[in-house]
Amino acid sequence: MSARPVRPVRPVRLGPRSLAALALVSAVGVVGFGWPFLAPPDSGLNAHAQDAPWLFAGLLVLLVAVVAATISESGLGPKAVAMLGVLAAAGAALRPLGAGTAGIEPMFFLMVLSGRVLGPGFGFVLGSVTMFASALLTGGVGPWMPFQMLAMGWFTMGAGLLPGPGRLRGRSELVLLSAYGFLAAFAYGTVMNLAGWPFLHQLASSVAFAPDAGLGTNLARFLAYCLATSLGWDLGRAAVTVVLTLTLGAPVLKALRRATRRAAFEAPVAFEPNGRGPEA
Repeated sequence: MSARPVRPVRPVRLGPRSLAALALVSAVGVVGFGWPFLAPPDSGLNAHAQDAPWLFAGLLVLLVAVVAATISESGLGPKAVAMLGVLAAAGAALRPLGAGTAGIEPMFFLMVLSGRVLGPGFGFVLGSVTMFASALLTGGVGPWMPFQMLAMGWFTMGAGLLPGPGRLRGRSELVLLSAYGFLAAFAYGTVMNLAGWPFLHQLASSVAFAPDAGLGTNLARFLAYCLATSLGWDLGRAAVTVVLTLTLGAPVLKALRRATRRAAFEAPVAFEPNGRGPEA
């Protein structure tokens, strides 16, 4: 008796509305994070800089909610929603373990592996929901939270966009995921710096945002700000993500793929022609 072939794991697919909503929230997020470099020095936007965290926070919360609702309606069934809840709860529980000390945040490796198995669309929603749940758990609710949700959504989505999801396995896949986790951990920290850096312009500092300066000057100031304030945390986050991915990645990936196959998110409902129901 021959063994049954293992059914490959397919990522959760999104419909056109979900993709459009995801593109919209990402576009607004790029503006929300990057406005200091997009607005000219004489723009009136700089005069309302102190209002930006709350304005963008409210808008991003609404857009992330739209994305989650749309994906749930068109791409995620009850089993996928249950998987989303379990993984979000696990990620939220992992975040307080390091309490952000020296960048020790073990939730990032779980987000990388989950995005790899379940795809970019599921990954975006998972990253956003996980960050929201962990903020409620740790008391980290504030105007920065929507920015964290969006950045973590991008972080997890990126893992789902990596090449070879159906072919690459074993050590090679773990090396790929580790390299992505290392680089994306720095990217996450850099993006999150943009959420607070523009509002330091009232400080007399050579690394603070200068509303009346040009793009090149502010880019140099921002780079100096990142090196001076967050490099150590970003390095710790990247190192922890790499170590956990290389040591625990294989069994976690296996468990995620087994759970996804058993859940059969996209399995069609069929009735066998045995006289008890219609034929599919």
